[in-house]
Amino acid sequence: MQTTTPAPRKTYARLIGALFLVGFLTYLSGFMLVNSVIGAPDFPSNIPAVQTTLILGALLMLGNTVVDIGKGVLFFPILENHGRRTALVYLAAIVVQVVFLDIGALFLLMLVPLAEIAAEAGASSSAWAPGIASLLTESNTMAYNVGQAILSFGGVFLCLLLFRTRLIPHVLAGLGVLGYVLHAAGSVSEIFGLPLSMYLLIPGMFFEFGIAFWLIFKGFRPAMSNERIAAPEAARPPEAPVPAAA
Repeated sequence: MQTTTPAPRKTYARLIGALFLVGFLTYLSGFMLVNSVIGAPDFPSNIPAVQTTLILGALLMLGNTVVDIGKGVLFFPILENHGRRTALVYLAAIVVQVVFLDIGALFLLMLVPLAEIAAEAGASSSAWAPGIASLLTESNTMAYNVGQAILSFGGVFLCLLLFRTRLIPHVLAGLGVLGYVLHAAGSVSEIFGLPLSMYLLIPGMFFEFGIAFWLIFKGFRPAMSNERIAAPEAARPPEAPVPAAA
């Protein structure tokens, strides 16, 4: 009987690859919009004039939640055939990560009412506003780094499984392991005040683009992905013939 398994696997691969790209571009776009506001010399007094930009950027960062959760959910049925615990670890890491990213985005959205309150209080009564604005932006940065460190923990297990099962090329999976380890180190260094994450992010960025395009155009390797399922059957000794009755 002809199986229909490869078709949905190919569809899953393309969707996962597309979500890697969409997630990267969505969060990056939101970050750039937000940074154009909070990085301005007259921040936070500039917020009333550019609050639409700030809100749009924060909403894009929140929208990344759907993309990342979708990626973890689509990955799960592919991974659980080879390592259910790894599949659960990766999915759980993504869920925790997006929770922290969403908390950070909410901190940024709180800048809008803060600016309104400061404007109503007047210049002489709102000397506290820059300090609270700085606290909110730093809280977003802290939430981001904690979330990325947790994601990297799950990402290392993901790439080790992909390396072992050869669902994707060894070189690409190995780059993923290296990228996630360095990304975790960069995120932790930022938490302790060492600005290294931008430099340590580069291998992980190449991995995410690499796996995205590989899954979109090539997909998972079906022959290799079924090795673990087929192995027990291949290793099973043939049944001994039943002797005929005398």
